[in-house]
Amino acid sequence: MPQKNDDRDETLETCKYCEANPYEEKEIKKEKINPIYIIALSAIFLAVGLYFNFFTDQKLLAEILFLIVAVISGYEIVPYGIRSVLKGKFSISFLITIAAVGAFLIGEGAEGASVIFLFFIAEYLEDYAGARARRSIGALIQLTPEIAVVKRAGKNIKLHAHAVHINEIVIVKPGDKIPLDGIVVNGVSSVNQATITGESMPVTKREGDLVFAGTINEEGYLEVKVTKMSNETVLSKIIELVKESRKKKSKTEKFIDRFSNYYTPVVIGLAIIVAVVPPFIFGLNFDTWFYRALVLLVVSCPCALAISTPISIVSGITAGTNNGVLIKGGEYIEAMQSIKTMVFDKTGTLTEGKLEVTDVMPLNNYSENEILQIVGSLESKSKHPLAEAVIRYIEKLEMDFKDVDNFKSITGKGIKGSIDGEMFYIGEKSLFKDNSEFPNELVQKLQNEGKTVVIVGNDDHIIGLIGLMDKIRALSGSTIQELKENNIKTVMLTGDNEGTAKGVSSRIGIDKYYAGLLPEDKVKIIDELLENGEHVAMIGDGVNDAPALARSNVGIAMGTAGSDVAIETADVALMHDDISKVNYLINLSKKTMSVVRQNVSASILIKGSFAVGAVLGFVSLWMAVAFGDMGLTLVVILNALRIGRAD
Repeated sequence: MPQKNDDRDETLETCKYCEANPYEEKEIKKEKINPIYIIALSAIFLAVGLYFNFFTDQKLLAEILFLIVAVISGYEIVPYGIRSVLKGKFSISFLITIAAVGAFLIGEGAEGASVIFLFFIAEYLEDYAGARARRSIGALIQLTPEIAVVKRAGKNIKLHAHAVHINEIVIVKPGDKIPLDGIVVNGVSSVNQATITGESMPVTKREGDLVFAGTINEEGYLEVKVTKMSNETVLSKIIELVKESRKKKSKTEKFIDRFSNYYTPVVIGLAIIVAVVPPFIFGLNFDTWFYRALVLLVVSCPCALAISTPISIVSGITAGTNNGVLIKGGEYIEAMQSIKTMVFDKTGTLTEGKLEVTDVMPLNNYSENEILQIVGSLESKSKHPLAEAVIRYIEKLEMDFKDVDNFKSITGKGIKGSIDGEMFYIGEKSLFKDNSEFPNELVQKLQNEGKTVVIVGNDDHIIGLIGLMDKIRALSGSTIQELKENNIKTVMLTGDNEGTAKGVSSRIGIDKYYAGLLPEDKVKIIDELLENGEHVAMIGDGVNDAPALARSNVGIAMGTAGSDVAIETADVALMHDDISKVNYLINLSKKTMSVVRQNVSASILIKGSFAVGAVLGFVSLWMAVAFGDMGLTLVVILNALRIGRAD
């Protein structure tokens, strides 16, 4: 039976589609121990163990402490490595397990504990990034309106949005979210479309105009004919695009798994050949060749090689975090060194998303101060974003406002009010359509510069124009210039109009821009760039940017100003809203990957040399441990730590 609602003409019917949660994770994970506790506890035991090992005679106690570290940090790593072998796969976990066990067997527990501990940290960082990505999809879904008020059989009925059919009429009151994509069939209002287009300034919607699910009706009453079901709306497409794009990541992880599948069995096989072939085929001394096989196995233990990349990446991530750049995984550091095209969202990224007054043009014998006083007095009664920008500008001039009588908001057009007995009007062109002296050329000039124009008039004349523009971030121009010096192409994407896009791009030196875009259009442009073989990074701040951020090789979000969805979806977040940090990120990437190459090359070269020496009998077991394994691991770690000292 329908449940009565507060409004007498509205009822809420039970929705058969919503008996279950609309968004549930398919994968139900078991509760785990908090990784932070494991890292903290392991670090304490490792530090105490190192103290006993190097500064006291309590070697046994030190080994016990190292074993505790290995058990705590490896409680998932070791079992997973063993299970992978039983399934016929040699995973990186098994590779680390062999390294740790080998180290303990030859009495080097410090190394065995350190290897598992550092690998656990690397795995935690990767899992953390993955969890944030999953949460971003949940945040997107929360933006989807659940309830729609539908006109049926002469009544207004509340239904869950996905129970509404195409061509039905939904009612949207001031302050409500528009529940589904559709066409306005009755009413006029300003609609905030920031969730879809990313543009902060509301757009006037009247009969015949398209509206989108998840956008907000700010002031008027609207009736909307539904044109798309809930699973076909622009917002639902954003959700699906983010899901699909996430599946295209993690190439580095796949490479490491493939590498470990071959490296470990090859090393074990070679050690067996060294131990068996000379004694049993050629009749040589078994003890000698078994010892050489053991040295080969120890010196080939992939500790330094396995750690060389993760420790360098962790150092790079830490350096970025200390400089206000949150990097969610090593693959994104790696990808940034190859970026050749940097794509920017406009509003909130290159600009601050905050309108400012740029021009005041008095007409018909009115002074600039008179225009500002009239506009300030009327706009002080309004809550429109344009009004807020004008008020901020006038307040800086410390100008007094006058009393306003008969104030009225004209929905979708502007405002009017009487000052000192004279009626004044402020608004857009449609408010003055009957005025024969409309200054088309001046208005067009301002619009061509990418500015929004506010027109001021009385009953007889148009008395002034005010131009407003989204404030460009102070460092946008210099950031673009530095990118160009590094031979990186710059592209701007925006849901704003052609004039605004052209004005902003020309002022800061953008190579190419695209205007009037929906989220799916942004994704198409990113796809085109990728299909042309370009490595693309995308920088944005809004919900509408999320799909394009996810699709790019690297997605970068403006942290403080950005929406939660953009930050969660992106691979990198600039937490201080400092756009110049993109150049720092590129330099950090190049520095980090240079160190990675140094570490990998050194590991392979030294390990290879020691392996040959082991087979020929030139390397003893203690030399293999001290120089070919533990010493090399320490060198790799120290080299990686240099990244953290780089600005």
